[in-house]
Amino acid sequence: MNVINESGILAIATRLQRLSEQLRKDGFQIYKANHIDFEPKWFPVIYTLHFRPLLSVVELAAEIGYTHPSTISLLKELEKEKIIRSKKDKQDERKRLIQLTEKGKNLLEQMQPVWKNMISALEELTNTSNNIMKAITEVEENLHELSFFERTKRQKNTV
Repeated sequence: MNVINESGILAIATRLQRLSEQLRKDGFQIYKANHIDFEPKWFPVIYTLHFRPLLSVVELAAEIGYTHPSTISLLKELEKEKIIRSKKDKQDERKRLIQLTEKGKNLLEQMQPVWKNMISALEELTNTSNNIMKAITEVEENLHELSFFERTKRQKNTV
């Protein structure tokens, strides 16, 4: 045990970040082993555009649950790699519409069989007595009802 593990619930964000980083690192190795040049951090954009082929930056940010600046940063990387392209919306020239390029679509096709294997491995990994996906959903719903900050404010002797 280390101090972070021993700190219990106080270190939940740190432990979730640690878990996320390990899964991303392994994900990168999985893609690399399958000769796919792909960064796991790009996944939410690629996956969303697979199901919603043309979205504005704002719509995409809302769909993946990232801030607008974080989304823009990812989109710049993906555009540089020629995986996505953007174009101005004909109805509203202030809006940029995002879509996969042919390279992006080909990449998606390469990744789909790998995703099937990843899903199997992740199901095996998370098949525990406590369903982590259900727990994450419940916590997200709780946060939507009342934020961590607001819950802390309700306590005595705090903010």
